[in-house]
Amino acid sequence: MKPRTIIDKIWDAHVVRRAPEQPDVLFVDMHLVHEVTTPQAFEGLRLAGRRVRRPDLTFATLDHNVPTWPRSQPVTDPISRRQIAALEDNCRAFGIRLEGLESRRQGIVHIIGPELGLTQPGMLIACGDSHTGTHGALGALAFGIGTTEVEHVLATQTLPLRRPKTMEVRVEGALPPGTTPKDLILGIIRQIGVGGGIGHIIEYTGSTIRGLSIEGRLTVCNMTVEGGGRAGIIAPDDQTFTYVAGRPYAPQGRLWDEALAYWQTLPTDPGAAYDRRVDVDAATIAPFVTWGTNPAQSEPVTGRVPDPSAVSDPAARRAIERALAYMALRPGTPIQEIAIDRVFIGSCTNSRLEDLRAAAQVVAGRRVHAGVRAMVVPGSQQVKAAAERERLDRIFTDAGFEWREAGCSMCLGMNPDILGPGERCASTSNRNFEGRQGPGGRTHLVSPPMAAAAAIAGRFVDIREWRA
Repeated sequence: MKPRTIIDKIWDAHVVRRAPEQPDVLFVDMHLVHEVTTPQAFEGLRLAGRRVRRPDLTFATLDHNVPTWPRSQPVTDPISRRQIAALEDNCRAFGIRLEGLESRRQGIVHIIGPELGLTQPGMLIACGDSHTGTHGALGALAFGIGTTEVEHVLATQTLPLRRPKTMEVRVEGALPPGTTPKDLILGIIRQIGVGGGIGHIIEYTGSTIRGLSIEGRLTVCNMTVEGGGRAGIIAPDDQTFTYVAGRPYAPQGRLWDEALAYWQTLPTDPGAAYDRRVDVDAATIAPFVTWGTNPAQSEPVTGRVPDPSAVSDPAARRAIERALAYMALRPGTPIQEIAIDRVFIGSCTNSRLEDLRAAAQVVAGRRVHAGVRAMVVPGSQQVKAAAERERLDRIFTDAGFEWREAGCSMCLGMNPDILGPGERCASTSNRNFEGRQGPGGRTHLVSPPMAAAAAIAGRFVDIREWRA
């Protein structure tokens, strides 16, 4: 048999219909839903007189619109209140499991999927959110979809997709001291560009990837879409199997043995061909800070804001000029001279327990810089509870951080946690386009330790050398 990639293996195993010149129709093992992309989809089902085909393979949570202040306080924004109520009503009407505001399992959809064992190797997963590729860290093929596709999956438990090309991003070597998986994916995107993965599913391979924790792999796969990739995936290994074992929705007993035997067949066969390959040297990875308005516009923290006059390509020069105008930065400014107003540690990229531990190590015994407002938002109520058992919340609050309830929070301007016009934020989230964290807000993407250090120093600092 011809050698196949893990992408080919999972895709082929899920095809239920194939026809010339038509998209493949794929079976969806798990459909994750939240409050933002579902109201129209459920209304479409009602108008057509349809039911949810497989409510047992559909799982819902509230995350995007959820305020992260204490749950005892009401949801004040009328749009958010309506969207939350709509998902609650629709889940009751269609028999779908929902982790609501009072649930101890509520959280960001891409955090709770892995932590509950809903995400498993070999699965095909769909969700109405662009960062669904996160789940590929466990060896699943996971696609972000639009509202029309959400309705299609609800009605049929299938997803029509044209087969993308395949790309291998191979990373070799040890990550340098002071760098994190967030720096790694920022470095990859800096190398390939925001369009480098368009039309491809990306498999991340190599010794660096194998050496990452599961939490680190989730961070890398989460930002695949920022490099244009349709999905990202990392082949499962013993670390993956240990992570999944014993979680609430993981297989048990004989079913576990059968699942494990299948999962072990998934890694890419030796000699399998990809449509494209990119090599990344881990030694080139540094603590990165984005200076512009897309994740590829970054520099090492020791670098400077670029000068557009030094760029010969007119389109690239105009893009830099526009980004610098929006970000209110002067060419040549040292990254470490950029002062910040806000710090956000959270999002589906960097709000897991490992991320909070790393940030807490930096801030322990220190105080947030005067004039900086800093918040930590755990990715789920389970992450929050685990962090509180380790007293990480006390470390943050003693340092002057706000300790919040779980939700998407300041990753996007869709809830009360937003930037004001002109405010500059060191953020552990995944997107920095104009207005992402609030109209006129200026976002710099960094790792959790870098964000934590910026909160204490009031500006960006080199985490490798910094001492408060």
